[in-house]
Amino acid sequence: MRRIDKLIGQEIIGPWCFGVAIFTVLIMAGTYLFKITDYIVQGVGMATVIELSVLLLPGIMAKTFPMAVLLATLLGFGRLSGDSEVVAMKAAGTSLPRMLAPVALFGLAVSALAFGFNETLVPAASLRATTLQQEIVARLDGRSAQATFFPSFENGRVVATVQALDFDFGERSLRDALITVWDQNASPTFYLYAKELVFLNDKSWHIRGGARLTSPDGRQIARLTDVWPTQVPKQSFTPEELLAANLRDLDSLSMRQIREQIRKARANPKFDRGQIANLEFGYYNKIAVPLAALTFGLVGAPLAIRNHRTSAASGFWLAVIIIFGYMMLANFMAVWARGGLLPAAVASLTPLAIGLVVAAFLIAVKNR
Repeated sequence: MRRIDKLIGQEIIGPWCFGVAIFTVLIMAGTYLFKITDYIVQGVGMATVIELSVLLLPGIMAKTFPMAVLLATLLGFGRLSGDSEVVAMKAAGTSLPRMLAPVALFGLAVSALAFGFNETLVPAASLRATTLQQEIVARLDGRSAQATFFPSFENGRVVATVQALDFDFGERSLRDALITVWDQNASPTFYLYAKELVFLNDKSWHIRGGARLTSPDGRQIARLTDVWPTQVPKQSFTPEELLAANLRDLDSLSMRQIREQIRKARANPKFDRGQIANLEFGYYNKIAVPLAALTFGLVGAPLAIRNHRTSAASGFWLAVIIIFGYMMLANFMAVWARGGLLPAAVASLTPLAIGLVVAAFLIAVKNR
């Protein structure tokens, strides 16, 4: 049995590496090539473009790991089937489920690799890529700042609103920030203008470069250096919350960070429900996307068992068709989850469940 496991493992590891490479190139070209080319044409430096390309790669590769498992099993078992080795193994008393044991183990190993990749390397690289793209776009558009707005709640009531002409996530700072303090009647009581607010290691915002506190009638109350005025509630939101309030692509956040943003968003009655659903769907997708490696492996292997040898071209296109169908289903689920029609966990894990059902059906048919 170990010889069979080794044989099957050798047949799928090589095609998996090939699949990671080819799918990474295709996704990179299809998603970012035009944008990167446009940056070059508009005069963005080659060093910046190369840096952006390198930063985008980890997020793409983490998604191609499961896709490559499908291609690997289609090509590997297609060759074994074409050379009648599957028939020989069956004649020796090896059932198809037993043949798929190393495939399942390999799928789980790739799932673990993709999950670890997503939680360690991808968030930092994706975050830097996002901020770098914002810097490039701002430079090309002639802008030097990214304006932002964020409300602060207490017991379900708005107690302050924070506006800034520039939000720099990399520096964790708000420049030219204006904090408006509101009373229970929704009337402004104080305005705090700060040249810069910086989020430091003590998990709070600090004034840098001076500030001034004024009353609603415009009368100046005090000039401040680095002391936070008692008239203004200390702001506890984090730069990650500011980022999460506008993000649709959650590659920039780890599961722990997304979970924390969900907790804070649920405690905020005015937070956009659609964005909360987006955060929840992204959270469960951090598990579902890596686990697709197992599903793809168990679908691809029995599907590749035929009476003739499966060529690399046919295996590749079959993989593309299956992946396209899987992604279409996942996108529908994402839309339904964000619209509140399905719980985020159900929407995220449903494609996996359907894939496993299809795999079980194919295994039962091919094992006859």
